[in-house]
Amino acid sequence: MKGLSLMSYVVGVLFFLVSCAFAIFYGYKVVSHDLPSGDRVVDKYKYHFVLVPEELDNDYWRLVEKGAQQAAKEYGVLLEYAGPKQANIDEHLKTIEMSMASKVDGILTQGLSDEQFTPLINRVVERLPVITIDTDAANSNRMAYIGTDNYYSGFLAGKALIEDTKGQANVAIITGNFYANHQQQRVKGFQDAVKSEEGIKIITVEESGISRVRAAEKAYQILADYPEVTAFYGTSALDAIGIAQVVEKRKPGRVYIIGFDTLPETLDYIAEGTIKATVVQEPYEMGYRAIQMMIDLIEGKKVPPVVHTNTRIIRAADLPLNNQHQGEADR
Repeated sequence: MKGLSLMSYVVGVLFFLVSCAFAIFYGYKVVSHDLPSGDRVVDKYKYHFVLVPEELDNDYWRLVEKGAQQAAKEYGVLLEYAGPKQANIDEHLKTIEMSMASKVDGILTQGLSDEQFTPLINRVVERLPVITIDTDAANSNRMAYIGTDNYYSGFLAGKALIEDTKGQANVAIITGNFYANHQQQRVKGFQDAVKSEEGIKIITVEESGISRVRAAEKAYQILADYPEVTAFYGTSALDAIGIAQVVEKRKPGRVYIIGFDTLPETLDYIAEGTIKATVVQEPYEMGYRAIQMMIDLIEGKKVPPVVHTNTRIIRAADLPLNNQHQGEADR
């Protein structure tokens, strides 16, 4: 029996050691999955940063990455783009933790939820600088924020809807996530913009999970449950696209849509008249300037705590003529 117990103990210890080895290996791979030569590759660069988005394959975040990669190339920075393939707050937080453990020089990320992101960002800042991008964690110790003033952008959307509908609309809001700070601010800004308009009523607020498919499903259900809805406001880049797909089939030409961002599909829908307006952000500029700001922080230069990139509303009349014609040709 003693021999059996000793063998069980040895097997248990070996299993534990193997498990630890795998955990360390895959933890490293989260952040260094595309570095063929390990530290020798990093040594070729002046700094090593990680950009952690809400969702890797989101078209909007690819524009942020494009701007950041261009700046990284110009300034001799190794930039890794790592995070969840689809929006997942636990994976997002885990990627930040892995990035910190890999001893990078700086982390750029969203501050999606005060409750979950603030304590983690505060821990990271004790070891290396953090800049929030697109979505701020204003109550954390992050070094700086660059991105849209999300409350103001929502307010602009509300004012645009009032103007375009002459103050008469029953509005359904589809937002990316209920928990995300920037989505909350876009909804709040919109609500404050329209609250004094007697002819505008907000019928319901639903969540898309940053998915055009879910946005379309929500729009379909809303039109079934609330036939009085005459307008939609989508607060994430994919929401208005999903909404437009449904409106074209269910109520073409009878429902007003205002969305966010200028993805190609959004511009096509604006050109043909299904989406009436969209809030323009500057994701490429966010990414590019975030790299510059991180370098300045590391080199001891003064960086403003908040940098708001430009925000405006565009409609079909603001599109280049070739884009309007392309939208007509495509659809």
